[in-house]
Amino acid sequence: MSDFISRDQVEEAADAVRLYTPVQPAIGLILGSGLSGLADEVVDPVIITVDKIPHWPASTVAGHTGRIVIGRLEGQDVIVLQGRVHFYEGYSMQQITLPVRVMQTLGMRTLIVTNAAGGINASFTPGDLMLISNHLNFPGMGGFNPLRGPNDAAVGPRFPDMTEPYDRELRQLAHDVAATLDFKLQEGVYSFVAGPSYETPAELRFLRGAGGDAVGMSTVPSVIVARHAGVRVLGISTITNMAIPDPKPGTVQTHEEVLETGKIAIPRLTALIHGVVANLPA
Repeated sequence: MSDFISRDQVEEAADAVRLYTPVQPAIGLILGSGLSGLADEVVDPVIITVDKIPHWPASTVAGHTGRIVIGRLEGQDVIVLQGRVHFYEGYSMQQITLPVRVMQTLGMRTLIVTNAAGGINASFTPGDLMLISNHLNFPGMGGFNPLRGPNDAAVGPRFPDMTEPYDRELRQLAHDVAATLDFKLQEGVYSFVAGPSYETPAELRFLRGAGGDAVGMSTVPSVIVARHAGVRVLGISTITNMAIPDPKPGTVQTHEEVLETGKIAIPRLTALIHGVVANLPA
């Protein structure tokens, strides 16, 4: 398979989804590690396993179910991805962002993307929800950008602006919803690294010095592709562990810890997304 994804491949994948439902969902959700249970909130769901969709990459990571759920949430038509694929699994940047291209082709105009992240900001606590205000794209700075290669001008410009990748109005809406639910949201910069190894203490000190508040191995490629197509984005990180730049001897980070802590935040994250979707224009 080529590292690059063509417009024909995107259209073939979108047509395969259309065989299951005529719904044209304007709101998309991508659910990160351990957060796929949120898809159970979708009403009248049409569930499609990704192996039924041509060119769609399959996840190999625990906590990423590999299903597309299309239905209604708070009266809105939504498309939900239960899990995602990652660059570290061996796919190219264009392959891992094919789902976003397909969602946009199906009608998505607003994307809510969630992830599990390690907290770098010392004021954070595991279980916090952090709105992503901006990001650091370290693989992208090294040449691994999902927009590398031929550009489809019908989708977006060759050099898309990334001054504000995460929509300011959507972040304010999320803050307002959280206030009505009586909890506070953190806000900060998400540092995207390739993984799959966790960061060394020296790397964490570097990320903290660069302005990162949280670190993870996903999300940013999807956001870049969404913004390229003019889709509004709201990003939410669940802080599942503290990525400590000066750990005590014997400290070990595990994916199981990430999944377990993610469960703590699910009720608040679910309520937050319900509130945001309910207040989006029909």
